[in-house]
Amino acid sequence: MKKNIIFIATLLLVTVCMPQAFATEQGEAKKKKKEIAIQLYSVRDDIGKDYAGTIKAVGAAGYAAVETANYNDGKFYGKTPEEFKKDLAAAGMTALSAHTMRKLTGEELKSKDFTEAMKWWDQAIAAHKATGMKYIVCAGIGVDNLEELKTYCEYFDLIGKKCSEVGMKFGYHNHAYELTNKYDDQVMYDFMLQNTNPEYVIFEMDVYWVVKGGQSPVEYFNKYPGRFELLHIKDHKELGQSGMVGFDAIFRNTDVAGVKHLVVEVEQYNYTPLESIAKSLDYLFDCSLVKKKYVK
Repeated sequence: MKKNIIFIATLLLVTVCMPQAFATEQGEAKKKKKEIAIQLYSVRDDIGKDYAGTIKAVGAAGYAAVETANYNDGKFYGKTPEEFKKDLAAAGMTALSAHTMRKLTGEELKSKDFTEAMKWWDQAIAAHKATGMKYIVCAGIGVDNLEELKTYCEYFDLIGKKCSEVGMKFGYHNHAYELTNKYDDQVMYDFMLQNTNPEYVIFEMDVYWVVKGGQSPVEYFNKYPGRFELLHIKDHKELGQSGMVGFDAIFRNTDVAGVKHLVVEVEQYNYTPLESIAKSLDYLFDCSLVKKKYVK
């Protein structure tokens, strides 16, 4: 009897979202599919060698949508928007978002003349819209001072306005440096959140990089409610592998954050990339705190 009590007490201490290696095994039939997207940078080497096979494998793993990281001259992974959309549909997926950016030149930063940049965006937005994407996301910028950061915030608002005109949204994806870099004593990430228009600019929080930057994702959710429509759900390797990211707390606070979509990203691996993204998705399937879908 005493052993049973100890065993039950131990179970109560286990977190809801357990690392895959320690999770209770469930048959495939018991798993309910959830609408989770994958950043295709996670399978960058595979997709470079075998585009068709990789897209098929990602869909077979159970992902519902993709986020791209390979836009160039109107094409995605060498495919036209229409071809790419068709290939995803054949694999049971859709295109949710893209990491795409036209950075400002030094002259544009000084003059704040975005004329040529916005011509580029007209074409890029049209191509992304043709795939059925809902979001275009900037994956990072480099600035030297607060004035340059302020200029980028103005630029983001303009891009976001253009996106909104065709039913899309523009966003920003962080790494750790936005949390650690300061300009005139202002934290880069906070300044961007405070100086972009919520109507035009959303944020795709990479929860792993926020933690690596020494900050709490949940504290940012509460500080800037509703700004984080996309979350990059990421760990050092496979999800739940490191134990350093408080996924339970993150998933319990998605409503205040304004989350509409979860996007898995795996950059380093204990297994092959395709095995790693499958294990990461299983982690989310097995976690009762992860909703089947976030868009209401």
